Amino acid sequence: MSADQRTRSRRVILDTIRRKGRIARIDLARDVGMSQANVTTLTADMLRSGLIEEVAADEGNQTRRGRPRVDLKLRGAAHLVAGVKIANRSISVVILDFEGEQRGHHKVPLADLSRPPEAMAWIVRQAVEAAAGKAGVRLAQLSGVGVGIAGFVDALGGVCHWSPSLDRRNVALRDVLGQTLALPVFIDNDANLVAMAEQYFGEGRNVTDFIVVTVESGVGMGIVLDNQLYRGTRGCGAEFGHTKVHLDGALCRCGQRGCLEAYVADYALMREAQILNGGRGVQTVDALLSLSRSGDTMARSILMRATRMFAMGLANIVNIFDPQLIILAGERMRVDHLKTGDVIDMIRESIVEVDLAPPRVVSHTWDDLMWAQGAAAYALDGVLDMTLKAEADHVA
Repeated sequence: MSADQRTRSRRVILDTIRRKGRIARIDLARDVGMSQANVTTLTADMLRSGLIEEVAADEGNQTRRGRPRVDLKLRGAAHLVAGVKIANRSISVVILDFEGEQRGHHKVPLADLSRPPEAMAWIVRQAVEAAAGKAGVRLAQLSGVGVGIAGFVDALGGVCHWSPSLDRRNVALRDVLGQTLALPVFIDNDANLVAMAEQYFGEGRNVTDFIVVTVESGVGMGIVLDNQLYRGTRGCGAEFGHTKVHLDGALCRCGQRGCLEAYVADYALMREAQILNGGRGVQTVDALLSLSRSGDTMARSILMRATRMFAMGLANIVNIFDPQLIILAGERMRVDHLKTGDVIDMIRESIVEVDLAPPRVVSHTWDDLMWAQGAAAYALDGVLDMTLKAEADHVA
């Protein structure tokens, strides 16, 4: 077996163990399609390096005779990582071990909507240090940091082309954060990392093809196809919020017009309320929602248009991808105008009809801490790749 094949095989084995939680070698060999001899050899290497460990199998799986059955599981102490969610008004951090168990978390408010990348990096460092302290470790004991940020992010190149959280474009954000944290850093669009969180911990577990749509201060999307996160060739794929729903329409904060986000996001709702109501009595989205519930015609018309635009965008997703599952996530999934049932009814009016049920649509409300878990899962993936590559280079 070549070094590259060995690395790929070890990665498949580790991913399977992570997905199963714990698994016997014989079952592992069946699931990954390898011989038991190869699985035994490869897992022996990983036991020696401390990536996995043996544990007694559940009593229900034990046979009455012969040697007690032993399962394999990831060794939680092998690595600790931080996941960071840079939100509109806060930064949330979670510390996970190699098994994905939470060890500590921390959240800090942000006063400004955008700031210089270097200033943001120092705020992230302070937040990560505080979260690490709550986990009982120092910053230097972390193996890596995953960071999710809204905007156009080239995850492979480490460049943030645009984000509402930064005051300039085309920032080598991975390098800026890496220099400040003195740790390996992995950055991505925050909606992509929600998709990863769903794949690791949520509704997307054991689903090969699904799409996550997030609605908060902006609108985002993460796509998982054949168990792989899809980003596009420039790292700017899956920008659902910036698909066009109205030619020469409302101005979006990205600088273009007619984007879906310009009708659905919080700032878009407030802008419309200010225009129609002259700013009287409507200072927050919650106030707008309250007015709608009380029967206010202006408020109801704004929210109904947002609902129709959102459903039209989701129908386009179904017609393009035909996924098994669509997960609606984010703070705004709690509010009336985006109720899953109403949106699904509108989607059905606009999708291609065949004699089969449409994709399943579920609502899953994530708080910022859970978004940070997706960033931490991304860091775990990155750290694992680094570890396997280093070991392969050592063998070579």
